[in-house]
Amino acid sequence: MTSVTQSTGMLTREQLFHLFDRFIFLTSKPDVKKRVAEAVQDKQEAVAVTTAIQEEIFLEMGVDPRFGISCLGKLSTVYENDLDLVIQFYKFLSKEEVACDEAELGEEEFAEKMLNQQKLQEQQLEMLKYMRKFHLEDQSAILEKLHQQIRNGTYESGTSMLSAEQIDEIVPRKASPQYTPR
Repeated sequence: MTSVTQSTGMLTREQLFHLFDRFIFLTSKPDVKKRVAEAVQDKQEAVAVTTAIQEEIFLEMGVDPRFGISCLGKLSTVYENDLDLVIQFYKFLSKEEVACDEAELGEEEFAEKMLNQQKLQEQQLEMLKYMRKFHLEDQSAILEKLHQQIRNGTYESGTSMLSAEQIDEIVPRKASPQYTPR
């Protein structure tokens, strides 16, 4: 018996959320992690295995795998105004990257990378907290400077950060106080 699979149109939000949730669930399981790691040891690309996992999920959902993968390539355009879905999509992509890194780097190097990433995120959070002390116009100027730095950077972690001193250089000093009572 052959089953009919979806192969036209675009995947719905619900289908995409199901894919994301199922993929994140599966790639957190030890047997799936082992599957990806063994493929890497056999000189296969980790992303080929994660793509195969996505294709298996599409089949479970009754979606032609090639069609499903092509929908992922159009998601940001088709659903550009659905912020929640786009955020979940980027989380999904991030989880795929983590699954590949875990298999390719080995336990020690992967743990080190995750620790460095956590430190960077903590530094970025501190930078954002510091930025909130400034007026919106100043925050915009800070973000524009950060955007330029990232665009001109070499994709190193430092390019996504500005120190308090760098921020202070961007924001012009105010000669008069912000609030003057009448």
